[in-house]
Amino acid sequence: MRWATFRDGTGTERVGVVSDGDILALAPGVRLLDLIGDDGERLAEAGARALADPVDLVPYESAALLAPIPQPPSVRDFYAFEQHVKTARQRRGLEMDPDWYQLPVFYFSNPAAIVGARDDVPMPPGTQQLDFELEVAAVVGRGGSNLDPEEAEDHIAGFCVMNDWSARDIQRREMKLSMGPVKGKDFATTLGPVMTTPDELEPYGKDRAYDLVMRATVNGKEYSRASLAEIYWSFGEMLAYASRGTRILPGDVIGSGTCGTGCILELSLVHGEEAYPWLKVGDEVVLEVQELGRIDNRVVEGPPLRPLRPE
Repeated sequence: MRWATFRDGTGTERVGVVSDGDILALAPGVRLLDLIGDDGERLAEAGARALADPVDLVPYESAALLAPIPQPPSVRDFYAFEQHVKTARQRRGLEMDPDWYQLPVFYFSNPAAIVGARDDVPMPPGTQQLDFELEVAAVVGRGGSNLDPEEAEDHIAGFCVMNDWSARDIQRREMKLSMGPVKGKDFATTLGPVMTTPDELEPYGKDRAYDLVMRATVNGKEYSRASLAEIYWSFGEMLAYASRGTRILPGDVIGSGTCGTGCILELSLVHGEEAYPWLKVGDEVVLEVQELGRIDNRVVEGPPLRPLRPE
């Protein structure tokens, strides 16, 4: 099933199953977060109820979509595509660190900065180098601790498209101080347009993931194309690592990290900034993943930078 979260005409958060161009909505007061947390039975029963007797039918194309989980408990973004990591390091004269093949590293992003699939994204204060990152995210359906990868796969409620927006100039300065990424990342993360349950993707299973085409365009020009099957660390491995020594919770978001060619940083290192300039106000960024859908965000003017101390 494909689950959408949206705002209805009264501004109320609603949830429903996407079918034949409509969202078959459940009653107000039910959130997707309320339907996960067990072995999947609650979500399946709610989906059957929505398909058989929806409370409302909302046209999908005109719906005010929110992220499937509008404010997840946590957002961990991993670094799981070898091509992206290798290319970025080679262009800076660096070899692959052997530990990358041992540790599926991640950073925490900001759950309060989640953006819907069709929302505008304000330019973050102080940046001149705004970038997109083409990713897939898993939504944790069932909590757990110290999982092994096979167990962890069964804890996934579904998948969605993810754009980990990045202010590269700010990020670069922060990470030179051995802390971060911090403000270079936590201003916006797009998730959506729906949460697709794993059973829908089974026919595409390949290697450590699914053979799904991932594609990014900026103002209609194709920038990126890859397959999710090219990932080095599986989502089960990533969830298992995230759960090590702690707990993952229902609704937690686990980002894949950028696929090969999936951001301006990588593309500009290879082809030059003239061919792939940083994003500017008015640019439209569309990320699409086969079977998961399309997120479409426009960059708009953001707030001015406010100094921390008077000059």
